Amino acid sequence: MKIIDILKREEMSLSFEVFPPKKETSYDSVKSATEEIAKLKPSFMSVTYGAGGGTSAYTLDIGKNIKDNYGVPLLAHLTCISSSKDAVKAQIDAIKAAGIKNVMALRGDIPEDMKDEDRSNWDYNHAYELIEQLKNDDYDFCIGGACYPEVHPESENQSEDIKSLKTKVDAGVDFLTTQMVFDNNLFFNFMYKLREAGVTVPVVPGIMPITNANQVERAIKLSGAFMPQRFKAMVDKFGSDPVAMRQAGIAYATDQIIDLYANGITNVHVYSMNKPDVAKGIYDNLTDILGKRF
Repeated sequence: MKIIDILKREEMSLSFEVFPPKKETSYDSVKSATEEIAKLKPSFMSVTYGAGGGTSAYTLDIGKNIKDNYGVPLLAHLTCISSSKDAVKAQIDAIKAAGIKNVMALRGDIPEDMKDEDRSNWDYNHAYELIEQLKNDDYDFCIGGACYPEVHPESENQSEDIKSLKTKVDAGVDFLTTQMVFDNNLFFNFMYKLREAGVTVPVVPGIMPITNANQVERAIKLSGAFMPQRFKAMVDKFGSDPVAMRQAGIAYATDQIIDLYANGITNVHVYSMNKPDVAKGIYDNLTDILGKRF
């Protein structure tokens, strides 16, 4: 099933992101964790892709297992930065051969050892170049793209960032998923600006449950996300107690999701960090809202 068809539905739903193992030794444990999340029957699941394709085989293995054995629609991430067109085409062909119909087209982070290189001869410098390839080669994928409610770290300002985002959408993106958001008001404000700029595709907000105080610094580094005062107070109060912090983090994420549903958002994407207990904790808080009981 194509994700754009899921997003056009009026009923509320929840989706989850998981990531493949970085090493073969952790493959079984990661596979098991993603299977537990798939058993919740989310609207879809996405599987991330390692920088430079380092975990590309695992991405497909994990994703195909979720799709084929648990019946959950799958969104395969694909990055292009520092890759050749031939290498990317081979991965696109592998995604299609796996029967996956949805691709999250991303530029990806520039590897640390390549940040000072001259990029003028690289095959890809922007996500829209990958999107054009996915469209022009007539693969019939549903294509997702990423967006930053708090501005992409390489953009000068939000106005320029939205112009770049519109270029990506015009290249063929069917829907957008945001970086993690901890303040819903920032998302709503971003949505207003997107619609004003003529970006009309569905936008799925990304929510990351912070269940460990050590996650906060990494979350800020990854996304540059603004942490509202009530979130900071939660971490300050419960961060030293792992059990209490887990419960508080699930409650905070649930509160965000309910607020999004109440304001017309039909699908929310949760960055699960491969934690089935956290994913289920959120689902358990939403069973009557979503009409699902496990």
